[in-house]
Amino acid sequence: MHLRAPAIVCSSRPHGETGAVVRLLSAEQGMIAAYVAGARGRQLRPLLIPGNVVEAEFRLRSEAQMPSVRLELLVSRGPWLGEPLAAAAIGWASALATAALPERHPYPAIHAALGGLLDAVCHAPSARGWLPGLLRYEALVLRELGYGTLAAPEGEADAAGHFAQFDRQGEVLERYVLAERRGDVMGARTLLRERLARMI
Repeated sequence: MHLRAPAIVCSSRPHGETGAVVRLLSAEQGMIAAYVAGARGRQLRPLLIPGNVVEAEFRLRSEAQMPSVRLELLVSRGPWLGEPLAAAAIGWASALATAALPERHPYPAIHAALGGLLDAVCHAPSARGWLPGLLRYEALVLRELGYGTLAAPEGEADAAGHFAQFDRQGEVLERYVLAERRGDVMGARTLLRERLARMI
């Protein structure tokens, strides 16, 4: 396999002494796990922030191996990691994609929704501007994976209504999509909920 495509960084975990295994979501190939050599170095570490958009060049010598990948940064979410609420939203949205989506199954609608949500989190003046988009993203993940969905409130619903929907939808995600992995992943959502509660 030799593939070059833009992708969203969804997670990065250290592997070996200097490398990392990243999970990248592309529109046409879906979620792909790949090895990044030298990932812990000063040059590559900023590229592996969840939510970043990268140009990824995958290389696979055999089906028995994990592909290696070279990355070029297209859009950085780094400037928003100092904002607690934005950082929590970026972390949760990326973690949900990582935990929920199977390898190598394209979900172009989820890819587009995640990209749009991340842009909104980084550029909306407050969480009121992106919380409805987060609810629609979660509902889309539920629907695309075959779990149905709860009706998300319309954009004109108030912040308290969106927050109530956030809680209801979280129960569905935990019960079905994340039933076997809720520890770390739902921890990211719990952190986001705590920060949203302060806003409400």
